[in-house]
Formats: sequence, C-alpha cells, structure tokens
Amino acid sequence: MKSIGIILGSDSDLPGFKACFAILEEFEISYEVVVSSAHRTPEQTVEWVKGARERGIGVIIAVAGGAAHLPGVVASYTTLPVVGVPVETKLAGGIDSILSILQMPSGIPVGTMAAGKAGGVNSALYALSILSVHDKKIEEKLVKYREKMAQNIIDKNEKISQIGLMNYINKLEA
Repeated sequence: MKSIGIILGSDSDLPGFKACFAILEEFEISYEVVVSSAHRTPEQTVEWVKGARERGIGVIIAVAGGAAHLPGVVASYTTLPVVGVPVETKLAGGIDSILSILQMPSGIPVGTMAAGKAGGVNSALYALSILSVHDKKIEEKLVKYREKMAQNIIDKNEKISQIGLMNYINKLEA
C-alpha cells in the first residue's frame, strides 16, 4: 500500500493540521511528515521530494502560508500528485496563500484546497481518493466515511423534528 507524504513549511503549521492527521489515522493509512522550507532549507526539501516515490509515497500534501511556494517547488521535482494546502494568515486570512498555490504555471499542476481546517481534512480525503484508484480497501473506507456523514445529517434532521428548531438552535449555542 502506498503512503502519503506531508511536507509543511513550518512547525507552527502542525497544530492546524491535526484534523488531516486524524483522518489518515482513522483510515489506517501510513504517512510521513517532514518540516522543510522552500526558502530556508531548499536542498533538504528537494532531497525529501526526490526520494518520496522510492519510500512508497503515492501522494504528497504540501502545506504552506504566506508566499506559499512550497507546493509548487515540491511539484516541480516530482510527477507524484501534489495537493497544496494554504495556511490561514493574519495578513489576508489565507487568500494570499490560496492564490500563490492556485496560480501555478501550465505544466506543473498542484491541486489546491481551502485554507484552514477544511483544507486539511479535504487534503487527506483527496489524497485517499487518489490512492483509492488502485486500492479497493481505501475505496470501501471512503464509501463508509461518506455514508456516515450522510447518516449524521439524517440524524440531525430527526433531532430537529423531535425537539423543535428553536430548542435545537439553543442546544447548538450552549
């Protein structure tokens, strides 16, 4: 089974990425994490990327904020799928990072997720979807994950019907 490589430009990005790690743990997928900067440790970054395929990595998730060059640099050194996750920034809330990752030149694609927790979760699920093309177990787990999400919505609607809308809202606010 292929694993997922996760490269973050800074260790300060780790806490905001816990939801991604939780998804991969839930799916029992092996993953490798490295902190490496496109600007401060470029040689280390390139070395890690160039050896990824040989280490069994099938997809790379690259997390970066601000100028957010890391996903593009990573993609320029591999043909593995690269999923870019922008970090929310104080300067522009992450839109600066989103645009930096999104605006890759033709020929060096990077899949781009939303900034914040949703981006972390979706990057894990997207990477799993890519791996599921050749792994039936992952595909089955993704189907069950989505069924569980759908059931949660059905359950919430039943709860609203049982206790009433205003009571439900009050419970959410409490």
